[in-house]
Amino acid sequence: MSDELTLTTDVLVIGGGPAATWAAINARDAGAEVILVDKGYCGSSGTTAPSGTGVWYVAPDPAKRTEAKASRETLGGHLADHHWMDRVLDQTYANMHRLGTEGRYPFPVDAATGEPMRTGLQGPEYMRRMRAWVQRRGVRILDHSPVLELLTDADGAVRGAAGYQRQSDRDFSITAGAVVVATGGCAFLSKALGSNVDTGDGALMAAEVGASFSGMEFANAYAIVPKGSTVTKTAYYGYATFFHGDGRIVEGAGSMKGRSVIARTLLNEKVYAQLDRADENVAAKMRLGQPNFFLQFDRRGINPFTDRFEVDLLAEGTVRGTGGIDIVDDDCWTGVPGLYAAGDVATRERICGGFTGGGSHNSAWAMSSGSFAGAAAARAARTAGRPGASAVSGAGTVGLVQQSSSAVAPDEVVRAAQAQLIPFDKNYLRHADRLRPALAELDNVWAAIAGGAYGADTAGGRVRAREAAAITAVGRWIYRSALARTESRGMSKRDDHPGLDPAQHGHVRTGGLDEVWVRDASLDAVTALDSRNLRVPA
Repeated sequence: MSDELTLTTDVLVIGGGPAATWAAINARDAGAEVILVDKGYCGSSGTTAPSGTGVWYVAPDPAKRTEAKASRETLGGHLADHHWMDRVLDQTYANMHRLGTEGRYPFPVDAATGEPMRTGLQGPEYMRRMRAWVQRRGVRILDHSPVLELLTDADGAVRGAAGYQRQSDRDFSITAGAVVVATGGCAFLSKALGSNVDTGDGALMAAEVGASFSGMEFANAYAIVPKGSTVTKTAYYGYATFFHGDGRIVEGAGSMKGRSVIARTLLNEKVYAQLDRADENVAAKMRLGQPNFFLQFDRRGINPFTDRFEVDLLAEGTVRGTGGIDIVDDDCWTGVPGLYAAGDVATRERICGGFTGGGSHNSAWAMSSGSFAGAAAARAARTAGRPGASAVSGAGTVGLVQQSSSAVAPDEVVRAAQAQLIPFDKNYLRHADRLRPALAELDNVWAAIAGGAYGADTAGGRVRAREAAAITAVGRWIYRSALARTESRGMSKRDDHPGLDPAQHGHVRTGGLDEVWVRDASLDAVTALDSRNLRVPA
């Protein structure tokens, strides 16, 4: 390897998507020097970059705002917080206007009103403009530089991060006054569009310094895709009819509601779809809005409006779920000194409770939480100052050792975790009789890698070793939280507990690595959950 790259800054932002870039801009607004490190290439990696996305953009009209906040409250199990919804609506409104001026985003104009149409964004153009804007503001970007661990000082405050630069084949270490983790969610390497960088790295690093999580049971999102495809634009299937192989309609199947019917049918037979509910006008708008959705059909010679095609479901985990790192105040602070969280890596329960779809609330949360976290990190860095390199140490716990002989190979860990987290009869169609053995297997995987004998045989291999560990850790938090919520609320549906339990109207929090704990909001004490779903004193 080349010699290690050593840098220092006021605010370090980890990630390269909307949340990360908005955090960098707002930290610069507050006068901080900023370095942004991205696992991929900032501007083209992640789930926003390859596709169009709606935005929860609502004019500051009281009636419209009230309607917007009420739109998903029932779907989300009434767990959202109106204070947070108001803040995010305000910040999103301001950010979208700023994106058009300072960010130079070319919003289309409504021919009837002459006003820019700000309710959606084309991901490739959006992220290209965000990268250029960040660079104009003087932020230093390190691409293809996955972070492997956070750095902490003697008091346990997060004061930087260390990682590996793939293209330069060298390690790097960056000390900072404060850190924003905006690494995205975890989709278990399911091949969902743009999610190959979303392996839960930020969640693992946050847990290693003591952060906790909220709403992880709401991490069972699945997207409808053409069989063999990665393009996850489920909203368009609202115009679809679903069929059995013999041509009969799959009764009750749908996009927003009834996806579980598709999942249950897929357990025993193939399912086909046709976008036959879209008229010519709607079809034209669909092609204009999401051209990459249709590219897959055009290449196969399929007209999805007139032809039937086989469909499947891809796991999207916390990317489209709402759970993530718990945030304890309006600044998106994690509760760990020096560490802030934004975007999909942080819980979205604050604005949508236990349910979300693609775009809309997700997009608004990314830009708003990024703004809150970036500004707060700059303030914290101004108070804390920059530590010297000798004053910090790595907080990583698993998978960081480069060694020729490993207890288990990282790719084996990935496959073992995926076997428990991707099948929808385990993670989507939930029942304790399936959740418990799946969790027990994940616990076994973790036990196999938690010792010092787990690692990789190359410097770059540590990246995959950490990804595998992160996916496993995220899965254990998801299933323990799912077992703790013994009801059906939001996205977390239980076949063995199909009803809504008013006594469980609260958030389920979890954390820990070797010993995972769960705190149910309806309980007074922290509890541990064993593989039999028994609550016992911690």
